[in-house]
Amino acid sequence: MQGNLPPEAQEKLEELQDLQDTAQQVAVQKNQAETQLNEAQTALEELDDIDEDTTMFREVGELFVKTGYDEAKDDLDEKVDSLEIRVETLEKQEERVQEQFEKLQTELQNMLGGAGGPGGAGGPGGAGGA
Repeated sequence: MQGNLPPEAQEKLEELQDLQDTAQQVAVQKNQAETQLNEAQTALEELDDIDEDTTMFREVGELFVKTGYDEAKDDLDEKVDSLEIRVETLEKQEERVQEQFEKLQTELQNMLGGAGGPGGAGGPGGAGGA
């Protein structure tokens, strides 16, 4: 099908495919950030139920290092704040990509509709009516 498309339409189709790839990457990153955020929020909630004198450790690479309650709480607070910003940023990026995708899709449909006629074999409606 692509061989029959005008060069402008082929270019728009490639842009659409690139945007679709970008949208998938952003969705994966957002999902990962949301998972990390949920884990950090859960840990912070659990920290509220722990006595401040309890011995605690934090993971540093392959090691567990002893840490104080205040330091653990501060680290988790900072992590939650950072991840909330990250998720919000990714949501905005996701929206922008979706808007660009829809705009390009409309432009491509208009090009194909103008070049091949509405309902043509190359149009978004498939092979047309029988």
